[in-house]
This record gives sequence, C-alpha cells and structure tokens, in this order.
Amino acid sequence: MKGSGREAAGTLVLDAAEPGAVDLAAAVLRDGGLVAFPTETVYGLGADGLNPAAVRRIFAAKGRPADNPLILHVSGPEMLGQVVREVPAEAGALMREFWPGPLTLVLPRQPAVPDEVTAGLNTVAVRCAAHPVALALIAAVGRPLAAPSANRSGRPSPTRAEDVLEDLAGRIDAVLDGGPSGVGVESTVVDLTVEPPAVLRPGGLPPEDLRRVIPALVIGAGSEAGPARSPGLKYTHYAPRAYLVLVEGPAEQVGAEIRRRAAVLRAAGRSVAVLAAEESRDRYPGERVVILGSRRDPERAAAALFASLRDLDRSGIEVILAEGIPRRGLGLAVMDRLERAAREIVKLEEDES
Repeated sequence: MKGSGREAAGTLVLDAAEPGAVDLAAAVLRDGGLVAFPTETVYGLGADGLNPAAVRRIFAAKGRPADNPLILHVSGPEMLGQVVREVPAEAGALMREFWPGPLTLVLPRQPAVPDEVTAGLNTVAVRCAAHPVALALIAAVGRPLAAPSANRSGRPSPTRAEDVLEDLAGRIDAVLDGGPSGVGVESTVVDLTVEPPAVLRPGGLPPEDLRRVIPALVIGAGSEAGPARSPGLKYTHYAPRAYLVLVEGPAEQVGAEIRRRAAVLRAAGRSVAVLAAEESRDRYPGERVVILGSRRDPERAAAALFASLRDLDRSGIEVILAEGIPRRGLGLAVMDRLERAAREIVKLEEDES
C-alpha cells in the first residue's frame, strides 16, 4: 500500500511526502506505538501523551531516566484544554507571537496528564511545532503527543531520519522522514508558573526575542539535585562518542590552545577534528576542520551542530576540539549544548601581557 515504507531492523521508515504516510503513522500512535517525526528543531519520539503505557515505552526505547519530564506537543492552542489547567496572560501573549514555533511553555497540568509525562510534577511542558508534518500527525491522532528528542539518552539529538535510525532502529515502531530539521537545536523552554517567568532551557527561540513580549523574563537553570521542571537540565546530554573539549575565550588564544592540544594528541596517535567558526578556517593548517558557521551567524551553527557531531562520530574521530562562540541569539543555545556535551571545558582569559 502507499505509505507502507521500508523496514530498518524492524522499524518502519515512512516518507512523509508519500500519500498515506502520516495516516499510517497516526494509526501506530493510536495503537500505543512509538513514531519518530520531524519538527523544525530536531526529530521527536512520539507517543500518545495521554496513554501512560505508551509514554513508558518512550523511556524504555531511549534509556531515559523516569524523573526526566517530557514535552507534550499540541496542534495549536485549542488542544491546550486537554493538558493544561490554566493559561496565564503571558502564555497567551507568547503563543500569539511565537506559536507554531520553537517555544515550550511550562504551565499547570490537568489531572488527565499522566505522571509519566511530568515526572510527578504539578506542571506540564507544552509546545506547538512549526513543522507541517508534525502538525498534520498530531491532528490525525487527535491527541497531544509526548515527544522528547528521538535519540538514545545522552546522545546528540537527531536532525535527520538516519540519525534516529542510528540510535533507535529496532527499538521503535516507525520513523516519519520529513527531511532535515531546520533550526537544529531543541525548543526554548519558558516556565510561566514562577515569577518572574524564567527560561529553563535556551533553544531555538532567543531570549532577546522573548523579552520583546515579557521584558522581565530571566534566564534560570533547574537544579541538578531537585526535580527537573524541563527536559535537558538534569543529565548529561548531546554527547558524541568522541571526547569533546570546548575551548572558550579570545579568538586568538582559543586558536593557539586548540593547535597546541591537537599537536599533543596527534603525537600520541589520537585522531583529532576541530569544530570551528568560519573566521577561524585558516587557523588550523593540516587539521581536519568542520565549519559550523560564522560567529555572526549563530543560526547556521545551531542548524549544523548535532549533525556535525554525529558525522564526526561516524568517521571514527576520537577527539573533537570545539571553539566557543558568542552567547548571543542562538549562540546561547549552541553553547549550552556544547557545554553539556563536553568532557572538558577550557576557559581562557584575555592575555594582557
């Protein structure tokens, strides 16, 4: 039948552009199955968000700790009544400005939302993705979808269907292939149950944009010790298999430190790659260099980050030396992901000698 797709290690791969593919994926979800699907940020691993048994399958497939809450994806504000007890004025303003889009809101939960989704908290994280396949799939199911990133827990998030299959083939029922994700980092999470509202996780919507609507918005991380109110806070995330060293500071000093480390590693017989900005292209002669984008263009760096980490892993590189970028716009999200992925962080001060 059309939309029947192909199989990869027992996981059905569906081309979202094929007639019937979205309906077939929706049928799998209604039956309690797991389907990875594209959003504008990364691929999500979807299950019926109001079915506790289906949600538990997400945790098993990913190897995800049960105290790490999930995001519920809705097709629009009209679906919020199924999962949210109240919508404060700030939430309405943000939804009008940024939904559909890479923005997740933490709001008071309805009792119908399973504890498996919220890690037992009295709040729930919800978002409406700006991707036609995601919106069509949720509408076809008719219920919110619980959907963390579609990767094994701790690995770089997937921005392509092949990334999903690399981690989860044989562990989930289907992948709905909608092509590469455009934003490349997960959604920004804003907690609207605290005063002032707080960004819990930087992501695909920069805080500068959010402050146009909520000027008092603060940047605040969840506690490592207590319950996480948002995904992406409590555990190591986004890590490649390679040993990643993040070097941050003045550009010239960062370049010198990376060159020094690369020479030492090569002398020890280790394979090395450098993750760098466009402006640094000529700083590393003889090195394998992957360019994320200009320091003035953090959107390009965000879009390329996870795919670059995965591609370097596939190539067998043992050590990645990564330049830091300015924490402006999406640069804040890129640096958050690099810091959480790094095994070692080097912060260099301005050389005043």
